[in-house]
Amino acid sequence: MSGPTGDGAVDAERDRYRYLAAVTESLTSSLDTGTTADQLARLVVPRLADWATVTLLAGDGAPGSSARAHRDPGLLDAVDTYLSGRVTAPRDQTALAEAMRTGEPVHLTDVEPDLGPESMPEGAVRSAWQRLDPRSSLFVPLRARGGGFGVLSLVRCGDRPPAGPDDVALAVEVARRGALALDNARLFGRQLRVAETLQHSLLTPPVQPAGLEVAVRYRPAVSEDLVGGDWYDAFTRPDGATVLVIGDVTGHGVEAAAAMAQLRSAVRTLAYDSPDGPAGTLDRVDRVLAGLHVGTLATALVAHLATPADGTPGRVLRWSSAGHLPPLVLGADDGVRVLSTAPERLLGADEPGTRRDHEAALAPGETLLLVTDGLVEVGRRGIDEGVAAVAAALSGLARLSADALCDRLLTRVLPDRTDDDVAVLAVRVLP
Repeated sequence: MSGPTGDGAVDAERDRYRYLAAVTESLTSSLDTGTTADQLARLVVPRLADWATVTLLAGDGAPGSSARAHRDPGLLDAVDTYLSGRVTAPRDQTALAEAMRTGEPVHLTDVEPDLGPESMPEGAVRSAWQRLDPRSSLFVPLRARGGGFGVLSLVRCGDRPPAGPDDVALAVEVARRGALALDNARLFGRQLRVAETLQHSLLTPPVQPAGLEVAVRYRPAVSEDLVGGDWYDAFTRPDGATVLVIGDVTGHGVEAAAAMAQLRSAVRTLAYDSPDGPAGTLDRVDRVLAGLHVGTLATALVAHLATPADGTPGRVLRWSSAGHLPPLVLGADDGVRVLSTAPERLLGADEPGTRRDHEAALAPGETLLLVTDGLVEVGRRGIDEGVAAVAAALSGLARLSADALCDRLLTRVLPDRTDDDVAVLAVRVLP
């Protein structure tokens, strides 16, 4: 039977291009592997199949994650029952292996209604197979950048005839575009895991100096944005002062995490035994960044907590901020002070200006809180509104330990999914 001719052929070709354009647009809308696989399965149903599965291989070549779709949502339960309980038929294994080996589609135009007891368990699985009524299947390999990592399986059911040459060619093109999108998502996921691993390896547990209770939290972004360069640090100087650092490198991903590692190391080294105060440390870091041509831009806050020279209870807080959010102090009476100061230039910014140290007294029972903007700008709030929201969320938490306070604060302020990293450093001055 010949294909369309004349105007019909032109219309068919236009329809094909529109379909492929829609496929490309949909598949490039996400960098999550599972979401992309789900979209690919849904895009081929019902145009190319009644039922489709996307199987992605694990690193060792064994079946890994999968996605599925059916033109009839009421039969998805049957698809799930069959996929979870089947015993793969030898013919299917051969077809899958051939598709992966050759990089070419494998078409089974006549699927046997009864695969036999060795391939089809009795009971629910066999019943699901009979409800689905598959009659032909097309296995199209998913390959990108020279490697194969999965298969798109297209199944036609009931009286629907097997795919013709045009549909097979279209399925191959859809699989090619789907494979590229899936490979991008896989590479993105690897980069995300590398950045998270690097970041977590650097965010070490804080010191616990006598008379202080220190708690830290770090929560990476879980949206499509890569994790960023948020960091915290807490250590003790030779003179007994506790140094607290919190900062946020601009950008996201492995580059931001690597820049954060350099910056954190520079701040830690320069702050450890320098006679300078926090502002002097930040100035020295700026000189290092400029002298070594490190193209890093970041906000940061460096603080010293020291015992008062006159022996009074509590601690003296000295800090300097390079464009970072102000410290918050939760009083023993649940009152919150925001230690706002005039804004000063970011680390790495080529701008003139003098950094300043600021001082405040912390009484026994008070808690100092340092945070990054991921906690403040939730829901795209402005800085002032966000700081006020964090201050309000601290209400009623004064009697909790520093650890419990951090957990409760994150629960109150953050949704389940956040678009930016969050770092929190809390220091309780013990009675």
